[in-house]
Amino acid sequence: MDTTNLFRLDGRTALITGGSRGIGKMIAAGFIAQGAKVYISSRKADACFAAAAELGPDCVALPQDVSTVAGCQALAAQYAEAEGALDILVNNAGAAWGEPFEVFPEKGWDKVMDLNVKSPFFLTQALHPALKAAASRERPAKVINITSIDGQRLNPWDTYSYHASKSALIYLTKRMAARLIDDAINVTSIAPGAFASEMNRSARDHGSEVARGIPARRIGVDEDMAGAAIYLASRAGDYVVGDTITVDGGLVHAAVGTSIDA
Repeated sequence: MDTTNLFRLDGRTALITGGSRGIGKMIAAGFIAQGAKVYISSRKADACFAAAAELGPDCVALPQDVSTVAGCQALAAQYAEAEGALDILVNNAGAAWGEPFEVFPEKGWDKVMDLNVKSPFFLTQALHPALKAAASRERPAKVINITSIDGQRLNPWDTYSYHASKSALIYLTKRMAARLIDDAINVTSIAPGAFASEMNRSARDHGSEVARGIPARRIGVDEDMAGAAIYLASRAGDYVVGDTITVDGGLVHAAVGTSIDA
């Protein structure tokens, strides 16, 4: 058994939505370090180009708002102008909304559900031809959905649509996997826990405090997220299909509950 290149991504192309910052940027850096050519997309063009410049010559910016089906189709068309096939798609772009139950607005529901659930489906659909062009039984193409531990457990905040969207995306991952495996495309997901980002300001601004509630006693760092994504994207993860890998320091699966004595 030769494991020398088990985690390498040489010669592969990847497209990462929400790739200009946070978890998307962590994954982009990891893929590039393993030899991939990475296209990053985000709604804000300036941030997208700045991140691509920072990540180096193997990173290309494709600014696009994928919150609509038209935006998903436009991004797929942009990518098709540059490449004829796509080895790895990371559906990372997401949104959150928090307001009390009594006043939670429809716009806070629709924005989150559209970007977090609808867009990964329709972007994958739009890129299906490019993924099929790259895929083979010997080297399947990969779709990695970025879900959340908030789709597996409750957080203490009033993020109703976020909870629902991430739980839905975990199950959608399974359903998409069941269909796309026919085309040698593996669909999986990563459910991050506490990583410092604009999305998770608690971890970003109060990391030490947040860490006290995590069994590993720390928040996630870039290498933790990059490592999980590289595993799924590379030869090492070729036999993983439909599953969700939880990357959270043990909060979901290794934290004991509380009991109330009678």
